[in-house]
Amino acid sequence: MVKIGLVTISDRASSGVYDDLGGPAMYDWLDQALSCPWQASKHIIADEQALIEQTLINLADDVGCCLILTTGGTGPAKRDVTPEATLAVADKVMDGFAEQMRAVSLKYVPTAILSRQVAVIRNQALIINLPGKPSAIAECLDAVFPAVPYCVDLLEGPFITTHPEKVTSFRPKHARQKADD
Repeated sequence: MVKIGLVTISDRASSGVYDDLGGPAMYDWLDQALSCPWQASKHIIADEQALIEQTLINLADDVGCCLILTTGGTGPAKRDVTPEATLAVADKVMDGFAEQMRAVSLKYVPTAILSRQVAVIRNQALIINLPGKPSAIAECLDAVFPAVPYCVDLLEGPFITTHPEKVTSFRPKHARQKADD
């Protein structure tokens, strides 16, 4: 079973001021994309760095998620601390994911340059910060998810498969052959 953490980071959504739209957008995208059995561990938390760090550590170390997606808290506002919390729990930074997400988002809005989202490795988990807007979540996942299954392979995680009509996972030929064995 592929375990995936989905974390919405929002003061207002966590306090019930408005409905969480980011969490369901991440879940729906994954539900359409993944062809393997998977289980979501969903969380809605406030923009508090210590709480974000604790949640990410729990999902990676205790729950055993191979992939953790966050939404919210990546802008320049004072309360936006998701990147700082994510970097604080990281073993390695995966710059290419953030670079690709910003490049894709810039095709839609010039303010994408304000995004500070990051992607990191913690133990055997890939953690990716996504934007807060549901349409931007889909655009970013469309752009980076082809590399996610192979990244999880390299971390010795579960074998993630996708529906090719939604997203085609890329694995080098030697990795595909190994999976077929």
